[in-house]
Amino acid sequence: MSVNIDSRVVTPGSDDFVDQAWQLKEEINSQEGVLKQRYDFFSDAYRRSKVHCYVRDGELVGFAAVRRDGYILFLAVSPDLRGEGIGKQLVARVAEDHDTITCHARTSNENALQFYEHLGFEIKRRIDDYYEDGGDAYYLKLGSDVGITDRLSDLMRR
Repeated sequence: MSVNIDSRVVTPGSDDFVDQAWQLKEEINSQEGVLKQRYDFFSDAYRRSKVHCYVRDGELVGFAAVRRDGYILFLAVSPDLRGEGIGKQLVARVAEDHDTITCHARTSNENALQFYEHLGFEIKRRIDDYYEDGGDAYYLKLGSDVGITDRLSDLMRR
């Protein structure tokens, strides 16, 4: 990862970077048709989460919003910085705080599914009509039954 990218943590109750996170999410939505949330849902969930952020020159380039139970609500990396290890580093930061990490991904979001599976997440089940627009999701898990400590060590070596 580039040396000019800073790591920051936004604590629950704060709206630091919420507008930049929304803009990044919307950029990804317009390009890929994923991360489709309403602003009020997104901003409320963001403010209730611990958010790991990566910032370059004052601009948010990646973030992971995580609930207290290790559920990743949102994970986004700027499309022009994908493949630089930012997403992997974000998941690794989440893993530092949690024994288990879970999330949902659209069944049609091949990029997300490949990313999560590469990190060792397992698809636990499919949920039909999970999203507001009727989209289906997979529930994914990385954790105790997969050996998260070993996975985290392996993840950091990749």
